[in-house]
Amino acid sequence: MAGQFNIINQGKMRKLLFIAVILIVAFVMVSAILARIPVGDRIAVLNIKGVIVNPIPVVKKIERLRKDKTVKALVIRVDSPGGSVGASQEIYRAIERFRADGKPVVVSMGNVAASGGYYVSAPANFIYANPGTITGSIGVIIQHMAYRELMEKIGIRATSIKTGKFKDTLSPFRELTPEEKKYLEETIKEAYEQFLQAILKYRSDKISEEKLREVADGRVFTGRKAKELGLVDGIGGLEDAVEKARELARSPKAREFFVPEEKSLLQRILGGEIEELKILNSYSPLFYLMQF
Repeated sequence: MAGQFNIINQGKMRKLLFIAVILIVAFVMVSAILARIPVGDRIAVLNIKGVIVNPIPVVKKIERLRKDKTVKALVIRVDSPGGSVGASQEIYRAIERFRADGKPVVVSMGNVAASGGYYVSAPANFIYANPGTITGSIGVIIQHMAYRELMEKIGIRATSIKTGKFKDTLSPFRELTPEEKKYLEETIKEAYEQFLQAILKYRSDKISEEKLREVADGRVFTGRKAKELGLVDGIGGLEDAVEKARELARSPKAREFFVPEEKSLLQRILGGEIEELKILNSYSPLFYLMQF
């Protein structure tokens, strides 16, 4: 009886294994067929949020979307108070490359799109802001804090061995010299001019250089005021931006899809601060304290 039972079980196992193989083969064939079926035109929605420090994930996503023939336009949802100069410029350039392929870009500003958040919005074909969006803050800043007197009170002194007089500029263990202040002023003036020219490159027909210089003194604006000044093109939210993207892409039936955010569990819990801190710690103070 036991031998007969084993024979029956083996027969059932063979049948189950055969069915499983058939199902796997069928699944692979159906997947291959579906992969060849056009998915239709799509509008990508990409989030840029938080402090702009590491541009690489955003730039890579924009580049993938640029090469995707089903993606006809890009909507960027900006919710950022700004960030480092170089990172903002790298995202700006990625958006330019996307536009250069004939694909329109529409920005939808969220709660805040200021300083570097405005910088990355500037090359868009069309910019929407909510009436109460905080935007503007056009300018550059370098901050310096000196701890020397505090450290001396607790018996700690710092010594720098350096190859040049400007190598430890912005060191918190001493005050800035007049020469260093002049050097830093010249540096941020150059970055400030780059900011203005980056805006005028795409918005000179909306705001004159004279007017831009008048208001580009670090002040912030509501979305409504920014519209009056010509810093944004329309008042509206994300869905307005998606509709505008369809219009500019001449693809009224294009489906919108949200580009997934790639974060580890720890980054999701801490809001991405881990990656930002790693990057900040890899640079000298001058590089990450000069901000848009």
